[in-house]
Formats: sequence, C-alpha cells, structure tokens
Amino acid sequence: MSASSDLRSRLFLRFAAPFAGLRRLPLLGPCLRWASALFVPRDSLTWVQVRSGAAAGLWLHLNPRTGHSYWEGAVEPEVQEAIVRHLRPGMTFYDIGANIGFFSLLAARLVGPAGHVVSFEADPEIAARLREHVACNEFSSITAEHKAVWSDSRTVSFARADSNASPDRGLGHVAAAGGSGTISVSAVSLDEYAPASALPDFLKCDVEGAEVEVFRGAAKLLREKRPILLCEMHSEENRRILLEQWSALGYACQPCGKDHVLALPL
Repeated sequence: MSASSDLRSRLFLRFAAPFAGLRRLPLLGPCLRWASALFVPRDSLTWVQVRSGAAAGLWLHLNPRTGHSYWEGAVEPEVQEAIVRHLRPGMTFYDIGANIGFFSLLAARLVGPAGHVVSFEADPEIAARLREHVACNEFSSITAEHKAVWSDSRTVSFARADSNASPDRGLGHVAAAGGSGTISVSAVSLDEYAPASALPDFLKCDVEGAEVEVFRGAAKLLREKRPILLCEMHSEENRRILLEQWSALGYACQPCGKDHVLALPL
C-alpha cells in the first residue's frame, strides 16, 4: 500500500464511523457508498494499534470499513470483560472461529509466555491475516490452525462470506457439501485434537450457527477437563440444546451480552 493510500485508510478509519448510518438513507446512501469506494477501496488494509481497553497497543491489519470497533478496542465488550475476568497466566485458551484474531491476541497477553492459545479459523484468507497478526505482535504462545472445528475430524464444505457484505469474511460457515461458492476445509473435533495439544482451560466459540456440532465433538473434553465456555448463539434452538447439555454436565450458565452465553463449571 502506498503512503497516500495508507493515509486515506487511516483517515477513513478515524472519521467515517459516525456517518455509517447515513449510508442507509435512500438518496444520500448510494452517493456516500460510491464516494467512499473511490476514497478507500473495499479491499484496503492498514496497520494500526488498538487505542484503548484491554487490547490497547496490539497491532492489527484492519479493513478501514469494518475495523473501527477493533481499532477503538470496543469490539464485543462483554466478551472482552469475561475473558479478562476469568483468564489467568499459564492457562490455555481455545479461540474457535478466531477470525482475524482480536480475542486470540488479547488472550495471549493475559495468559503470558507460560500459557497457550490455539486459534481455529476456517477461511484461508482470514487465517493468513490471523497468522500475520500473531507474527507482528510476536506471540509465540499462539498456535494458529487453518481448520474448522466440527463434531468429527474430516473434510467439510465451507461457505466463504461475500467480501462485499463482510470484508473480514466473518460470516463464513460450514455448509452443505457441493453448495455454491463453497471450498473444502479440513475439520477437527475437539475430543480428537485437544489430547494431542494442550487441553483448554477456557474455550471461546463463534462459528456462525455450527456451535451444536462443535460441542457434540467435545463431550469427553467437557466431562473430564471442564473448561470455561463462552459461546455465541446463532439461534434460539442452538441456545436451548446447548444450555440443556451444559446444565446436565454441571455448568452454571449465564447471559454474556445479547448473543453470548458464559458457562462456568460448578
């Protein structure tokens, strides 16, 4: 990226967020979207340091169109608070559906050099950015896995999110085999993966609707290791199924923000 492009990206990142709502207006919106695309192309990325919060000072390679909350350190504050409250030096943290790695980097800071972070990201482009962030922030404690997590270890079809709708492809998900726009991705179950790695003390999950399958493949881990669980629920049915399972395993479940559930072993 040229110096002028990088400057435009930084200016967009700093000043465009307050006007985002105007882009939904019938007449003004299309004009603003057209002008912003000329000013900063949709695929732009720029390096910045997180400005505030528990992740302050961490380096991220952000898309200026979607990165404002990351840059401000304000992304999913309830999730950040739960991680900060329960993660301790020396612990092992699994980040399932890590995307660009904001929470993986925060966790690595909290667990320190004696701890371990395993980050799973199925989208190849985003997994590459995740590894870029790990290298830039010099966290040797993070293992970045370009894998999906599923109920068993096999190859799955993965639908990548449309980059026009989600520049960081955060809406990608496991899909029916052979679906339009899908790619093949290696998947692992936690019950098979964890014994050969480090068993997690804290497990965060955000997998765009596949959360039931993830925990179907982690039954032994939850019975024996009993990690702390923090999961985004993408449907009321998934919430009902998992709350029943976790309660039966002796977990105390509580809401964490609008869409997440925090489950603590009793």
